[in-house]
Amino acid sequence: MKRKYALLFLAIVMLFSFGLTACGGSEDKPAEEAGQEVADSPEEKPADDGEKEEEAKEPSEGEKIVRTNNFSEPGSLDPAQASGTHEGGILVHIFEGLMTYNENGELVSGVGDLDKVKISDDLLTYTFTIKDGIKWSNGDPVTAADFEFSWKRILDPEFAADYAFQLFYIEGGEEYNSVEKPGIYYEKDDEGNVVEKDGEKVVDHVVEYTDADLEGLDVDGKSEDEIAELVYQKWLQEAKDNVKVKAVDDNTLEVKLVSPTKYFVDLMAHYSYFPVCKNVVEANPDWANSTDTFVSNGPFLLKEWNHDQNVLLVKNPDWQYADKVKIDGINYDLLEDQNAAYQKYDGGDYDLLWDLPQTVVAKLNTDKNPELRIGNEMGTYYYNFNTTIKPFNNANVRKAFALALDRLTITEKVSQGGQIPATGMVPFGVYDEAGVDFREANGELIPLDYESNLAKAKELMEKGLAEEGMTKDDLNGKVLLYNTSEGHKKIAQVAQQMWKQAFDIEFGLENVDFNVKLSREKRQDYDISRAGWVGDYADPMTILDLFVTGGPFNDTLYSNPRYDELIMTAKNSGDQKLRMDSMKEAEKILMEDMPICPVYYYTMPYVQKPYLTGVYKPMLDRPIFTYSDIER
Repeated sequence: MKRKYALLFLAIVMLFSFGLTACGGSEDKPAEEAGQEVADSPEEKPADDGEKEEEAKEPSEGEKIVRTNNFSEPGSLDPAQASGTHEGGILVHIFEGLMTYNENGELVSGVGDLDKVKISDDLLTYTFTIKDGIKWSNGDPVTAADFEFSWKRILDPEFAADYAFQLFYIEGGEEYNSVEKPGIYYEKDDEGNVVEKDGEKVVDHVVEYTDADLEGLDVDGKSEDEIAELVYQKWLQEAKDNVKVKAVDDNTLEVKLVSPTKYFVDLMAHYSYFPVCKNVVEANPDWANSTDTFVSNGPFLLKEWNHDQNVLLVKNPDWQYADKVKIDGINYDLLEDQNAAYQKYDGGDYDLLWDLPQTVVAKLNTDKNPELRIGNEMGTYYYNFNTTIKPFNNANVRKAFALALDRLTITEKVSQGGQIPATGMVPFGVYDEAGVDFREANGELIPLDYESNLAKAKELMEKGLAEEGMTKDDLNGKVLLYNTSEGHKKIAQVAQQMWKQAFDIEFGLENVDFNVKLSREKRQDYDISRAGWVGDYADPMTILDLFVTGGPFNDTLYSNPRYDELIMTAKNSGDQKLRMDSMKEAEKILMEDMPICPVYYYTMPYVQKPYLTGVYKPMLDRPIFTYSDIER
């Protein structure tokens, strides 16, 4: 047995010795920046201290512009259309919600006054006070009406926002987002094509209206489709009116929740709850597509967006704390290649850089380079199993793949950025009702004893394949899909080697652009895929509600009624012990069913030039530059 482990370790070492050069991309989270498939990658250049450091460029005199890299083109800088950190990292600099986080990671007042938040005795009604004098970049005042409009906008089913579910805590929110037009809806396959059986389309469900729904509508002479559209618009308006968020006056916003939600005020700092200017959006639905029409309310303004090249932000002189902002702006390159980006940092073209090549992190760590920072992160790197196809519909097969990964080797020899081997889905950093870290309280659901895990994995694989009437040969040619990134590639190659060692199978690897990966996951066009998630708020729910039946980010199509029931209990209860107990049981079910394979808990290694000061890295976000300075 020991000889097998030695051979595996040697294989991993050889893997790093030959051909592990950059392939571009990001080491980011569920909306990690996309890369592109590269046949031949530039040679990786580790950090080099001493003389090289003396040659590094100093920032030019004049304006203080912080220079960094975003690694991927944002899908949108409209807060309601954003879906991940490749947009969120910019959005927190150009928008401001009711609340925000300070440099110590503490929740503080944003547009709203934290000290004036009122919560009803039943913990269901929240009243927020908007500060006086807060302005949009076009000079309009920021009002409670902007928030009511913005929150109902992201919930509009016609808008199809990925993050609409984040507002389902509001009474009527989920009902509004779930409105469908009357008609017949057909079952679709993984490619999105209508399923047919015996030449007939297979009906999934039917949405019907009644005579009562026609009251008040002029349907004379209208076709069935026109009537259906009239009914749909009526339903939409009724559901919208029933969403319990209301601008009482310009400075007062009242919100009623479905159930007590301890972390609701914390959610006010997430970009899904950011406001947009009602007057601007109503006048021009395409306002976010041009810098000429873009309006925001944060510490910086969108000055330039040269697609696939850079995003330039400049200081907002009308921001409420503008006198505390010392820099003139932030420039984000949109360079996908990790090595090329690090070479620019090493050459003095960037002041701060995250998403570093893993070998660079390892060398900087070994050399104790003072420019390396290991930022805290509350997130999990994991693999999705496509539960709709054999043999990944079988829990024993999924568990076998999960147990065959040596997480200690991956974190200590591959990722090398201070990551923590995953022993469950929920990462460290959130606490139960007794103040105990949730991860510690719920135990090691994935043991780290690799020798024992490997033996168990082989048993489970044999059992699972037998249950499906398959053999190991049927696994040959299955593919692990990942978005192009040196880090993702290395981990995928090691996983491939570990699975070969454990099961004697030839698993394939495929790297694609990040947006292509997302699209294929939504269509279940994959066998196993790389994924990751960083929490939006400090509660285990930020991870666990991803996997409820029909969840917008449940790309495995996993479904377990008991799991759903426990998550719903945790969401709807104000009893913290009941909430935490429910989530602990839910996580145990998730790890027993294993629709996903947790690999490690994130950290964020980044490098920062010594002349750049005042940057802070919240656990729930990327480095924040708002109060930074360039001192030279």
